[in-house]
Amino acid sequence: MATPDIAPAVALEPKTKLNGKILKTTLAGALVDVGQPIPGVIHISQLSQNEINKVEDVVQEGQEVEVWVKRIRKDRIELTMIEPLAYEWKEIQPELVVKGRVVRLESYGAFVDFGAERPGLIHVSELAHGYVKTAADVVKEGEEVEAKVLDVDRRKRQIRLSVKAMQTEMPAEEAAPEREERKGKGRRKGKKEEERYEMEPEVSNEPQYTAMQIAWQEALEKSKRRNKIRRKSIKANSEEQEELLSNTLEKRLPTGG
Repeated sequence: MATPDIAPAVALEPKTKLNGKILKTTLAGALVDVGQPIPGVIHISQLSQNEINKVEDVVQEGQEVEVWVKRIRKDRIELTMIEPLAYEWKEIQPELVVKGRVVRLESYGAFVDFGAERPGLIHVSELAHGYVKTAADVVKEGEEVEAKVLDVDRRKRQIRLSVKAMQTEMPAEEAAPEREERKGKGRRKGKKEEERYEMEPEVSNEPQYTAMQIAWQEALEKSKRRNKIRRKSIKANSEEQEELLSNTLEKRLPTGG
């Protein structure tokens, strides 16, 4: 929320955008005049998203800069030159209405950047009240849309949005043909994908073997087979020798008569 530069410091809020002038640079940051009763300060870590070694590599005394309020202290205003997110995770709640730009299209939905850490997903089933085959049938990349937050999962870093929730529900007589059309197409393969989605790539739980491990496994199998054949051969030889010995003894031993 933009606020005039002459507003009193007590009226400033975090994320307020201000224009200022660098008054002085130090090893730790810079002192900034933002037209307030108390001075503004920027820590070196808030000068850029990239790592920097010297404050003078980014700003110079007398330079005009755009800054955002981080917090208000009694004796200073802490500022940042890194544009803050429009929405922090704790600020994103179901029923929140947001505006954003479509940044990616998939067959199952559209991803929308609305100023959060991650884009939100509008599933095809939430793009309109009627049947939607693919997201590209309704929206295109770069298009601005308004949507309502359905669900937030910070642990999985997922945000589900809905455009349909912002629209007036289609009358029953108009929705009937849409339902018949969808029924005629049969159940879509992968029904579960229509009901849930994963923003992050799925990680397989199956073990992954390297070429060396595969070769080692094959060598072990061959060794087991050879040992099995060898044991059979030894057993056969042993039985043959026992039979030969038995026959020899029978021929040598005198028979009673």
